[in-house]
Amino acid sequence: MEQDASELVKILVVFILVSNHNSEMKRQSINLLSRIASKMLSNLAYKTLTNPQIKKLREHELAFLAKADKEKIKFKDFDIQTYKWGNQNDEKILLIHGWEGQAGNFTDIIPRLLENGYYVIAFDAPSHGFSSKGETSLFEFSDLVGKMLTDYQCKKILSHSFGGVATTNALYNNQDIEIDKYVLLTTPDKFIQRIDDVVKYLGITEKVKNILVNRLEKEMNIDVRQVSVSDFVKEINVNQSLIIHDKNDKVVPISQSINVHKNWKNSQLKEIEGTGHFRILRTKEVVDNIVEFMN
Repeated sequence: MEQDASELVKILVVFILVSNHNSEMKRQSINLLSRIASKMLSNLAYKTLTNPQIKKLREHELAFLAKADKEKIKFKDFDIQTYKWGNQNDEKILLIHGWEGQAGNFTDIIPRLLENGYYVIAFDAPSHGFSSKGETSLFEFSDLVGKMLTDYQCKKILSHSFGGVATTNALYNNQDIEIDKYVLLTTPDKFIQRIDDVVKYLGITEKVKNILVNRLEKEMNIDVRQVSVSDFVKEINVNQSLIIHDKNDKVVPISQSINVHKNWKNSQLKEIEGTGHFRILRTKEVVDNIVEFMN
C-alpha cells in the first residue's frame, strides 16, 4: 500500500511539473497530493513564493531600456541591474516595479517624466528582470528599496502593485527617510493575502498553508499576519501620496487600496476603470495624473 502511494505521488509530481500552469486538472492533482504529501506541497508553495516568474518585455520596452545609463550594483548575493535616464541635475524620481515585474514595465511613463524635468532612476529587484537570479523574498526586495532610497536621496517615488508593499515596508523600517510625493499604482495590503493567492492558485489545503506560514515565519523572523501596508503607512514619513486603482482590478482587489487609504491620513485615492492591473502602467489618463500630482 505504501509503495502504491509513493508511486502515485511520483506520477502526480511529474504531471504537475509538465502540465499547463492554468490547468484545472493540475490544481486538482495538487490538492490530492497535498493530502498525502503535505510537506512536499509546502515546499512547492514556498518555491512559488520565493522564485518569481518574470514575463518577457515587449520589443519597444527592451529598446527603451537600451537607451538607459545602465549599471550593475552588488546587493547581498545579487547583481542588481539599475537604469537611469535624463539629466543628473534634474529632480530625482525612483520607480519601483511589482513582484514578478521589472523596470521595463514603466516604459510608457518614463518619457513623460523626462519631459517634465525629472532624472528617472529604476532597477530590477533580486531575481527579477536583468538582475541575477536566485531564491529571494518580498523582504529582500524591501531591503533593496531602502538602500536605493538612501543611496540616491530621492524625494519622489512611484510604485506598482507589490512594489508598494516593498516600499512602505522599507519606509517603515527607515523612518528617517522623508518622501515628498509618492504615487502608488494599485497596492496590496496584507502579506497574508499574497500567501492566500498562492494557496488558491496551487489548490493546496489549509494544512499545507499552515506548514508554509510556519516556515516563512521561522526563516524570515516575521509574523506574516502583521505585515500590512495599512499599518506601515501610519508610521512612514511621506508628505503627500496618491493611490490610483482600477475598480475592476482582478489581481489586487480595490478593497485593499481603499483600506490602505483609510489608514493613511496624507493619502488621496483615485478610482478608475478600464485599465485592469497591468494596463494601468500604459494608460494616458493615469500618466497624466502621475505627472500632475508630482508637479
